[in-house]
Amino acid sequence: MRVISALVLLASAADAGYAEKVVPGDVGFGSADVVLMGELHDNPYHHGAQAEWVARMKPEAIVFEMLTPELALRAGQHLGNPAVLGAMLEWEERGWPDFAMYAPIFGAAPDAAIFGGGVPQGEARAAVAEGAAAVMGGAADVFGLSATLPEAELEARVEEQAQAHCGALPEDLLPGMVEAQRLRDAALARAVLAAMAETGGPVAVITGNGHARRDRGIPQALEAAGAGLDILSIGQFEDAPEDEPPFDLWTVTPAVDRGDPCAPLR
Repeated sequence: MRVISALVLLASAADAGYAEKVVPGDVGFGSADVVLMGELHDNPYHHGAQAEWVARMKPEAIVFEMLTPELALRAGQHLGNPAVLGAMLEWEERGWPDFAMYAPIFGAAPDAAIFGGGVPQGEARAAVAEGAAAVMGGAADVFGLSATLPEAELEARVEEQAQAHCGALPEDLLPGMVEAQRLRDAALARAVLAAMAETGGPVAVITGNGHARRDRGIPQALEAAGAGLDILSIGQFEDAPEDEPPFDLWTVTPAVDRGDPCAPLR
C-alpha cells in the first residue's frame, strides 16, 4: 500500500508559499544541512534523480526510510556488491520495490555513512493500537508526538489514509494508521539527528513524499525537537498537482503503469 499512500499525499497543502517547480537536473542544495529527497516508491525515474542528487550533494550520511537502524548497520559491509546488499537487507521480502532501482543511490556516495530511519513492523502495529507516543516512549515529547493533532488536520490525515487504502479499512482503524505515520516521521527525524551528530552533515534522506512534506512529516518533527537545521525538501510527482505542493522544490517525471492499485483489495 506504500505506492497508493504516496499518490494521495496532496489532500491538503496548508501554509504553502514555498514550492518551486524544477527539473531534476537543476536541483541545487545551497547550504542545506538536510535534504529530504521524496519519491513514489516504485518509480524508477524518482530513484534515478535521487542517485544523481546524492552524487552531486556528496552527503556525509544518508538516511533511508527503507532500513531499520539494525539493517543499516549491515549495509556498509556490502555497498560495492548490489546483489549481495539487496539480499542481505531482505529488501523485496520486506515489501519494497525492486532493489535494482535503489542500488545506484547507495553507490552514488560510497563513503557516506548509512542510517536507518525505518520503523519495525511490530512497532508500527503497536502505534496503530496504542498511539505513536506510547511506542516512542521517553522521546515522544521531543518530537511532538504527545501533542494531539488539531481536529481539522486529523480529519485530513484520516481521509488520506482512507484513500490510500482504497476505502478498504474499517473507519475506526484509520486514526491508528495516522499514528503509525506520525511514528515513522519521528523515527526518521531521530535518525537525521543521529546522522548529524555522528558525521556533522550534510545528510540526505531517501523517503516517500509524505514524510518529506514541509507542513508535517520529518520537518515538523525536527522543528518540534528544536534541531535548528537548514532543511530542503524535494517532492517528486507523476502529474502536476492542482494545489501548491508542500515542498521547497518539486518535480514532475514520467509515470509508472500500475494498472488499478485498488484491484487486490476488491
